[in-house]
Amino acid sequence: MSNDGKTDSRREYDLSDRTAVFGEKTITFLQQLPVNDITGPLIRQVVRSATSIGANYSEADEAGSKRQFRNFISICKRESKETKYWLRMLATAVPERKPDARTLWKEADELNRIFAAIHRNSNDDD
Repeated sequence: MSNDGKTDSRREYDLSDRTAVFGEKTITFLQQLPVNDITGPLIRQVVRSATSIGANYSEADEAGSKRQFRNFISICKRESKETKYWLRMLATAVPERKPDARTLWKEADELNRIFAAIHRNSNDDD
């Protein structure tokens, strides 16, 4: 693979890869957290919502109609917003890991904005 700059910029906008990397980074972060009565449920919520973003984007990418596509994008938008919420709660529960949670929160926020724009610019017409 050459490093001509095109690969890097294309990869930056490859949502399939970007959402998968986000899920992987989130899992890695969560595996490093202490598990107790507070963090355990929060960790499970983040795993579900953060990994759901990429799974639903994969479904959107293979949608059979514009309506299906729009529905899956809507789910991506909601899951990324939910992930932001749970990451915020984890940052409160484990304050020493707040900087790492904040980095993931920022990526979830960017994904949320991207999916909101896609959703806004799509329509229900088949």
